[in-house]
Amino acid sequence: MTKKSERPNAQCDASLQMQQPVYYPFAEDDEIDLLEYWDLLWKNKGLIVAITSLITAVAVVVALLMTPIYKAEVLLVSASEQKSGGLSLGGLGGLASLVGVSGSLGGGGTEEGLAVLKSRLFLNDFFIKESLLPVLFVEQWNESSEQWHESDPELQPTPWQAYELFTKNILATSVDKNSGMISLSISWSDSVLAASWANKLVVDLNEYMRRHAIEEAARSIEYLNQQISQTSVLEMQQMLYGLIEEETKKTMLANVRSEYTFKVIDPAVVPERKIKPKRALIAILGMVLGFFFALFFVFFREFIRKAKQMRLSDSGNVSSEGLD
Repeated sequence: MTKKSERPNAQCDASLQMQQPVYYPFAEDDEIDLLEYWDLLWKNKGLIVAITSLITAVAVVVALLMTPIYKAEVLLVSASEQKSGGLSLGGLGGLASLVGVSGSLGGGGTEEGLAVLKSRLFLNDFFIKESLLPVLFVEQWNESSEQWHESDPELQPTPWQAYELFTKNILATSVDKNSGMISLSISWSDSVLAASWANKLVVDLNEYMRRHAIEEAARSIEYLNQQISQTSVLEMQQMLYGLIEEETKKTMLANVRSEYTFKVIDPAVVPERKIKPKRALIAILGMVLGFFFALFFVFFREFIRKAKQMRLSDSGNVSSEGLD
């Protein structure tokens, strides 16, 4: 009887043991212990300060070695849009369009002027006139001998490279849609050159547009005179004489107005403050990055230390079991 009664009790004990929750000894170790992390950081505070200071110092040195960039700006307004209307061609409009005669006395619109400003033809002429290639690529230029360091022409800077550098990193334009004001800016390491280039670009652009307008008007007048000599219709001759008069007015205006396309509202002056580098910002970013790098280094080193300890303890347990 005793043996039979013990058998159900044993089964009940086994079922109770299976229903009880199982606790693993390493569950508590996996929980984040903030106090342990704080103690780790406090013990390594000297290392954290040293790493942060070192990276901050490197950032400051880099910021001080960076070339300062100055920005000179010219404020412009379209000269053609300042005129109240243009020439009234009346019934000559259709014929004028056929011979390429416009009814405006202005030197082209804002879009046309800015397109010419950033064209390769105009800027390449500007580079040659101002001898800008040795200035733009000063590291490759030997000032004493006034020659390039590379004797091979294929390795020397080209106008194409100068155009890419100038339009992408140096020259910038913007148009205020509300006021119609145009901003032309030059960003360069030499503040005097930046202001000089900005002002000269406007002068050369106006001269370029004015010269082309005069040449275009002269070609139109020549063509119109040829048409007059070829027709005997009085009305047609009168219309052609009217077009010649309009082109003559345009030529006269181009000859007397130096600010043909853009009128300067505020010329560029030599800037006293650089726009970059932002040395204070670079130093702050260096300090922040240095601090986080120091935290990462401390935690990573602690992780390696614990991994080695676990490896040593596991090897010790294995050797002790082998002896047993």
